[in-house]
Amino acid sequence: MKLTIVINGKGGVGKDTLCRFAAERYKTENVSSITPIKEIASLCGWQGEKTDRARKFLSDLKALTAEYNDFPTNYLAERYRAFLSSDGELLFVHIREPEEIRKFVNATGGNAKTLLIRGGDRFDRTAYGNASDDGVEDYPYDFVFVNDRPLEETREAFLAFLDGIVGRRAD
Repeated sequence: MKLTIVINGKGGVGKDTLCRFAAERYKTENVSSITPIKEIASLCGWQGEKTDRARKFLSDLKALTAEYNDFPTNYLAERYRAFLSSDGELLFVHIREPEEIRKFVNATGGNAKTLLIRGGDRFDRTAYGNASDDGVEDYPYDFVFVNDRPLEETREAFLAFLDGIVGRRAD
């Protein structure tokens, strides 16, 4: 079994935590379209801060590299091919922008599923002032998971949710 899921949601909704829960049951890999952009940004003086200004810088830099040569999609496609030859079962691909999600799904021949994580009203109304973070709802996702429960309940609910997507029952 191999499943690729593009996972998205506003900052702070628990995407990384949910991916860790998935790794408890499935042989999971994570890749993000922003990883190579952060490497470039660090050469420009970015030091890992998560301010609105830094988020906009990363978003703008990613847009420039996407426009120039589809760098983020090419990076992800390379990681996807490596996953297909690995013993991994589940690949989470973190992408924010709807157009970049489309490009990646197309690069997989339509084999990637898309998942939006919502975190309740407090997170869903947050605006960061950049196209990457503020446009996460602008894609027709295959699945939506609302992360608004206590942590242990969320763990069980998300694993059951994933089992439903995979077609596998809880162990």
